[in-house]
Amino acid sequence: MVAEEFSSGNSLFHDLDPRIKIIVASLFSTIVAIADRTEVLLLALLFSVFCVILSSLSMGKLIRRLFLVNGFILVLWVVLPFTYPGKTLFSVGPLDATAEGIRYACSITIKSNAIILACIALLGTTPIFKLAHALRHLYVPDKLVQLLFFSYRYIHVIYLEYVRLVNAMKVRCFHPRSDLHTYKAYGHLVGMVVLKSYDCSERVHDAMLCRGFKGKFWVLDHFSLERRDLIAFIIMLLSITGLGFLQWGKGLFS
Repeated sequence: MVAEEFSSGNSLFHDLDPRIKIIVASLFSTIVAIADRTEVLLLALLFSVFCVILSSLSMGKLIRRLFLVNGFILVLWVVLPFTYPGKTLFSVGPLDATAEGIRYACSITIKSNAIILACIALLGTTPIFKLAHALRHLYVPDKLVQLLFFSYRYIHVIYLEYVRLVNAMKVRCFHPRSDLHTYKAYGHLVGMVVLKSYDCSERVHDAMLCRGFKGKFWVLDHFSLERRDLIAFIIMLLSITGLGFLQWGKGLFS
């Protein structure tokens, strides 16, 4: 199974009710995604960093995650400043970089890192089974919850099947090249992974039916809100409300 690197620990966020963490993460991500004022985005990033500090996460693992995310964002920094219309700030050969393009790329960078850090601190500190259980308590449709849980559970199984097929190709002296044979081989590889995944899903479904599964997971332990959960929820909700007020409050009262 895919490793849950941040789900085990002893911190305030690890002990919070998962239902609260899902609600806060959803509200925060929505506000940050549609906000456009620089001061709001910087405060949102500060909120995320504060959550990470309270979560007592491993900085090494966290930085590796951020490197993966910012690797994609780096492409935007290469493209957006030279393609976004606006006032020219500097030129690189025939390409003109605009101030608006740089500002837009900076906004995307701050938004992405703020949302990723907050989601890691809030959702990454909860085991996937508890997240699925909490989603069910929040009245998310059963089929969506089961799709999330099974997708997570069997990604690793599909990956192992892919590795087994790749190793079988290597044993048969397969060496990828830029030719038709290689393209056909990779096409067959993808097809076999899909077929093996389908066969696996059929076996798992039959096994679940044999055990009396009727579309609902039964659990022994249920959530209970404690005072610290409510206090943490109120504080984080007020913080998110403050971000929304800074973004749209002047327009409401003008």
